[in-house]
Amino acid sequence: MTEGTELGRFLRARRGQLRPQDVGLRAGTGVRRTPGLRREELATLAGVSVDYYTRLERGRETRPSPAVVAALGESLQLSDDALHRLHELVALAAGQPPAPSPGPARQVRDSVRVLLETVRPAPAYVVSRTNDLLAANRPGLRLFSGITDWPWERRNITRYMFLHPMGRKLYRDWEEMAAHSAGHLRAVAGADPDMPELAQLVGELVVKSPEFARLWERYDVQERGGGEKHFQHPEVGSIRLSFEVMMISRTDGQRLVTYQAPPGTPDHDAMLLLDMASPSEATLPEEAER
Repeated sequence: MTEGTELGRFLRARRGQLRPQDVGLRAGTGVRRTPGLRREELATLAGVSVDYYTRLERGRETRPSPAVVAALGESLQLSDDALHRLHELVALAAGQPPAPSPGPARQVRDSVRVLLETVRPAPAYVVSRTNDLLAANRPGLRLFSGITDWPWERRNITRYMFLHPMGRKLYRDWEEMAAHSAGHLRAVAGADPDMPELAQLVGELVVKSPEFARLWERYDVQERGGGEKHFQHPEVGSIRLSFEVMMISRTDGQRLVTYQAPPGTPDHDAMLLLDMASPSEATLPEEAER
């Protein structure tokens, strides 16, 4: 998919995910050669000519009006995150890229590290914009079984999910979690498409994981601020935890992720077990490798 602009590729991908019946159109008879909506169908829904929409999708039209962008977003049934991404791509196509951000801040403040220890036995960790694992308390690190098999610089939650042998086994609803993880990286790409760390990570995952490559080409954009995850941990068994994601101020997109379970429940007992460690596990890898 090298033809046209990133805006055009986004439109093609999202058009291909909608069926005529999803937008109130009749599917018609016979075999449809095009997966999803045809160009002329989307153009009609958005109130533009087929020629104009075709030029937009092929990258020969790069300055759609705000009204056209809004109509396309509504016709494609975009979520708020995906609509935000559409506006970013329109700006890029028009030659108005976002200002480049400084290099990613990988150092975690001491006060945040203290906070990680304060919330124990709740698993907690800090990740970068691209989901690099920057710091974790003991239960937070042990939650990702086997991730310590990798050197610290390769410990990335998305990489773990798609490439580590335990990644697929750990998440009971792996398909949903994988879609959210790929969608988060798509959102990051919208904000900073030239980030070297993102390009390196995505390039590796596209080559090594067919599942990630498929999800990446869907152009779904998703951000999660909290919810619930169900794990099947090899040491503590089934554990269902609610979680919250909080941005850390004065950083380049670092996020603090914390998990919790109601006291007195089996899930809370499993969380306590994650916090138990032998003396050899007392020092976290990021402390030992500084």
